[in-house]
Amino acid sequence: MLSVILPASNEAGYIGPCLTALFASHPVPGGAEVIVVANGCTDDTAARAQAFGPQAQTAGWHLRVIDRAQGGKIGALNAGDRAAHGDMRAYLDADVIVSPGLMAQLAHALDQPTALYASGRATIPRAQSAITRAYARFWQTLPFARSIAPGYGLFAVNAAGRARWGDFPDIISDDTFARLQFAPGERVSVPAPYHWPMIEGFAALVRVRRRQDAGVAQISALFPDIMAREGKTPLGLTGVIRRALRDPLGFATYAAVSLAVKLRRGGTDWTRGR
Repeated sequence: MLSVILPASNEAGYIGPCLTALFASHPVPGGAEVIVVANGCTDDTAARAQAFGPQAQTAGWHLRVIDRAQGGKIGALNAGDRAAHGDMRAYLDADVIVSPGLMAQLAHALDQPTALYASGRATIPRAQSAITRAYARFWQTLPFARSIAPGYGLFAVNAAGRARWGDFPDIISDDTFARLQFAPGERVSVPAPYHWPMIEGFAALVRVRRRQDAGVAQISALFPDIMAREGKTPLGLTGVIRRALRDPLGFATYAAVSLAVKLRRGGTDWTRGR
């Protein structure tokens, strides 16, 4: 069985399309459930998720909604894990839209006795702002975005893989922590896509990038041994120049965001990553 853990903090505008796409999925071998963990919401995220009960039943999914007064994505992930029944686990952001074949492909790929981590093929929908479009265009050419199953917005593990750690620790970047439990050869990319929207505007990109960088730095400090499993190809000066020549505007936008992250101080409180 596949259990989908879906943390959601004030996601009333996103939870409906996310669940609609999930329940339109092709049948998942062994069955599937989704556990929506509304955490610290001040909107009606939980009620909107609960309203999908009939749709979930018609699609053959089990739906459970947990409404936690406490905020925090890590607490929501751990609450979802404790409530899950499946031996396979998928962790899904509330603003991600999966394609119909994705969940079944993930379940099939993970149906192995050895520890595995898997994700689909992330696609970034066309952004409204020119800044985000340029940034996203360049970002998608970088080694991390082109690595096997980078897992941003959605990642999944089988039972042997999930046994590699207990509760999620109190960290910024849960997806990086989970991915680095696995060597590159233990990561699987399935062909089915999912939509992962990127956040709009320069200031928002800087906030998110600052948090992403802080998350990686935190893991490097707390769990240095797992950083050796990153496995992405170094970009190098030649790679930077080649990409800059192909897309000068994208490079300039990406460089400006990177510079602003270094120059501006700020906290690392949670902010939408897309």
